[in-house]
Formats: sequence, C-alpha cells, structure tokens
Amino acid sequence: MQENNFDDDMEMDDSEDVELYTLTDEDGTETEFELLGRLDDNGQSYVALAPADEEEGDEEEGSFIILKVVEEDGEEIFETIEDDDEFDRIADIFEDELMQDIDYDEEDESKSEQ
Repeated sequence: MQENNFDDDMEMDDSEDVELYTLTDEDGTETEFELLGRLDDNGQSYVALAPADEEEGDEEEGSFIILKVVEEDGEEIFETIEDDDEFDRIADIFEDELMQDIDYDEEDESKSEQ
C-alpha cells in the first residue's frame, strides 16, 4: 500500500514566516527558493520549492521544482530525482496538493474583467 503524507503544516500564509533555502546549481550560481510543501511517500521525503524572487507576470510564474530529501551526516541534503517514474509520481502528488489552494473562480472573474 502506498502511503502519501503531504505536510499540511508547511502550508504558510502571509502571517507566518516563509521557509527559504539557497540552492547552488552545477555552474555555482546560487538561487533562493521558498518551500511550498513537504511530502513523505513510502518512507522517502520530498520537497517542492519555488523561486523566491518570482515576480507576477513572469513567464515561469507558478513553476516549482521537486527534490528528494536525503540525510547525510545528520543534515538534510536535497538531491535531483533521477528515476523518471519516481519523479512523475511525486510531481503528480505535489501538483494535486498544491492546486487545491488555487481559487479558479477568482481567476476566471479577473480574466473576464479585462
């Protein structure tokens, strides 16, 4: 039986502090990301992160990355998910959970007013 636990405590509104992480890519460029959520699936933890400096109207607005959480020497390390099937499964779970927070009626009203 597959176990999916989306950590609802990680959902944050404007009144709470935002959890930020600085990630370094293969070129050494550092980018700050905001934690969108954490998921435990079959004993493995994953995080969904969005760029912290994302501006409204940005062509990649609403995009996020998913990384596997691995513990090394007592510290959490984020790794790329190498297995395509694993990535697709986890991405589907995160998308389902994160899309629940979107109010589509509000979005439709703002588009019809333009």
